[in-house]
Amino acid sequence: MTTNELLALLRLQHVPNVGDVTAKKLIAFCKSPEEIFKTKRQHLLSIEGIGTHAIKSLYDIEHLEAAEAELNTITKNDWEYSYFMDEDYPNYLKHCIDGPILLFKKGNIDLSSRRVISVVGTRNITSYGQAFCEKFIEDLAPLDPIIVSGFAYGVDITVQRAALKNKLQTIGCLAHGLNQIYPKVHSKYVMEVEKNGGFYTEFWSTSKPDRENFLKRNRIIAGMSEATIVIESAERGGSLVTADIANSYHRDVFAVPGRTDDKYSSGCNNLIKQQKAHMLTSAADLVYLLNWEIAKKAQPVQKQLFVELDGIEKAIYDYLQKEGKQMLDSIALECKQPVFKISSTLLNMEMKGVIRPLPGKLFEAI
Repeated sequence: MTTNELLALLRLQHVPNVGDVTAKKLIAFCKSPEEIFKTKRQHLLSIEGIGTHAIKSLYDIEHLEAAEAELNTITKNDWEYSYFMDEDYPNYLKHCIDGPILLFKKGNIDLSSRRVISVVGTRNITSYGQAFCEKFIEDLAPLDPIIVSGFAYGVDITVQRAALKNKLQTIGCLAHGLNQIYPKVHSKYVMEVEKNGGFYTEFWSTSKPDRENFLKRNRIIAGMSEATIVIESAERGGSLVTADIANSYHRDVFAVPGRTDDKYSSGCNNLIKQQKAHMLTSAADLVYLLNWEIAKKAQPVQKQLFVELDGIEKAIYDYLQKEGKQMLDSIALECKQPVFKISSTLLNMEMKGVIRPLPGKLFEAI
């Protein structure tokens, strides 16, 4: 990317009322970020979904001046960045319509691994949550996943420290610029994270860790991962927002159940009860539903002859035979059964060799 292209992207980021969705429309129409500012306003208004409110201040000189100042900071600090059309931009995030047009990064991030998961949860982690985090990451270590979180208090820093302990790459998504760390007490972990992973942010050096920034960065945590895991959460909290965003992206969501009277398990219990998340009791649950173990072994599944299927199994098999690959939720809806029951039935059918799981909650008949 040339300096002028980066300057144009920064300028675009600084314009109020032009979010990432609108910015991508403008770039697609004009063929490059630079051309946006060379195109007449009336031509931009011809783009579907673009109104005068979105572009009324597009050409104001203040946005160019702000972009030039930030470009100088980026150059001075030798910060790296990824444009949403670049090869090194997080692959899963590319498929999110509201993914940032530009990400700033530090460290040694290597996204060549296809196994990327986000782990989030309460800042008030309990001993139960801490023990689960550590055991969960330890058990996943042989599969070498990338662990993404928010580098915040509680579950975030616990799971990221566990990743480092098990020599797994970990990525912290920040709600502020790369020139600071929040909370400051976590500064002692920065060098270790940068050695085996790093940090992503969409925020400028002038951005402060305001509440709305944390909510905004949650879409990056959810978007750049194959699945989002909620370890502990109260009835309300940022981790539940992340789970909702992950669901909106049609990504797998998992939640760790807890005691019904435990304040910091109520959010997870509700996610499971409302069928917004798979129940996660161990790393094995995640490995099975994401099809990681099967993909690793790469063993062909052969259909057994004269297999006996019960009523629900036959209904599922006939549905998959007729419709082809289908998502877990669609199968449950078609068979009028709860997701947890369909999950166990699908496992039995897989053992019988009549279906096979595919990434993304998909299943197909053999």
